[in-house]
Amino acid sequence: MSNKKRLELAEWAIERALKSGADQAAVSISNHRNIQIEFRDKKLEKVKESTESSLNLQIYTEHRYSVHTTNDLGKESLTKFIKEAAASTKYLGEDKFRSLPDPKYYPVNLKADLKICDSSYEKITPSDRMKMAAKIESAARVQSDKIISTTSSYSDEYQEKVRANSNGFSGAEERTNFSAGVMVTVSDKNGGRPEDWSWANTRFHKDLPAAETLAKDAVQRALQKIGQKKIESGKYDMIVENRAGSGLISMLQQPMIAHTVQQKNSFLEGMIGKKIASEKLAMIDDPMLEKGLGSRLFDGEGLAAKRRAMIEKGVLQYFYIDNYYGRKLGMELTSGSPSNLVFECGTKSLTELVRDIKKGILVNGFIGGNSNSTTGDFSYGIMGLLIENGQIVKPVNEMNIAGNGKDFWNRLAAMGNDPYPYSSWLVPSMVFEKVQFSGL
Repeated sequence: MSNKKRLELAEWAIERALKSGADQAAVSISNHRNIQIEFRDKKLEKVKESTESSLNLQIYTEHRYSVHTTNDLGKESLTKFIKEAAASTKYLGEDKFRSLPDPKYYPVNLKADLKICDSSYEKITPSDRMKMAAKIESAARVQSDKIISTTSSYSDEYQEKVRANSNGFSGAEERTNFSAGVMVTVSDKNGGRPEDWSWANTRFHKDLPAAETLAKDAVQRALQKIGQKKIESGKYDMIVENRAGSGLISMLQQPMIAHTVQQKNSFLEGMIGKKIASEKLAMIDDPMLEKGLGSRLFDGEGLAAKRRAMIEKGVLQYFYIDNYYGRKLGMELTSGSPSNLVFECGTKSLTELVRDIKKGILVNGFIGGNSNSTTGDFSYGIMGLLIENGQIVKPVNEMNIAGNGKDFWNRLAAMGNDPYPYSSWLVPSMVFEKVQFSGL
């Protein structure tokens, strides 16, 4: 079924819902195909393929709201499905904030090409997928005689989706995603089994790194961990490597979501227009980024995607506000979720940032931990590398950082020039001053 046919079916379903007693209705129809290949220690470990089509129906009746999903897209089955959905909604409690978004928030132009769908997807054969996964695993195994185990993976997915709202919105999108990488475990003479990974996600198949590049990076990272151990507790300057940075950004993201704010579970409540971080932090939500892993012309409610500076020079400018909680808060809608996050970068590479540190820790991964969106308190386990006089000295692990976001983000001293390219959150390496580490 083409997206044109899906839109026709969505509009038919909305018409049936309105005739069945709904005041308003919204329908999303999607088709999603995913293929995964995995090799482990020279053997094919997993081959998985799934294709799923589904229809999601939202019913609004006298400010009563319900959501219904089915995988049966035949009109005969849908007729009964829609009728029963509309009838059951009338038994729910009334909520005056339940209705579709005001049409003024819908996009007026859906013709822009964000380059999020690779037209070569259909040309990729089962053999191509197998060869890619096998080549990465093979390239990793030959890097060192200290390797104990290797697990490589390749996956790709193709998704078509349409959305229609009964008060004037309809839109369609197609997107592809390609992923490849490897996990490597090495031996440590002290009995440890350090491991690390290298992974990439892209919209276009040709943008995936070479198998050898992924393999060398994963092995090098794993070997670098040999001999890792705790060091003395204290306050250290901290560099967070770009690929680990999203773990910290999440500390801000959750408190910026409208439902968290409305339910008084956000330490950022009341902070719009106020300083929440160092002037070094500038975060832009950019859904229009070409090839972006979070790019979109509209969000899950049909709201128009717009570029917004969420944080400027440490000052909070917007929350992520969806339709329902926007009505409750009496605030203008933005979107209920982030798209691509782009950060204002500095001029120095990770290597140069390390050279500037007299005594600190380069954090290249977080292990467990949590942050409290209500209070801002956080605690994370870390792994990384000790830095002394601008040089990496030895690996460290089983240490923790702890603090409060209100103080922590004001310790941000520098941003690197290396935004991580394989995520929708393009976080560069970040430098924080005098962070409390717990170790020995």
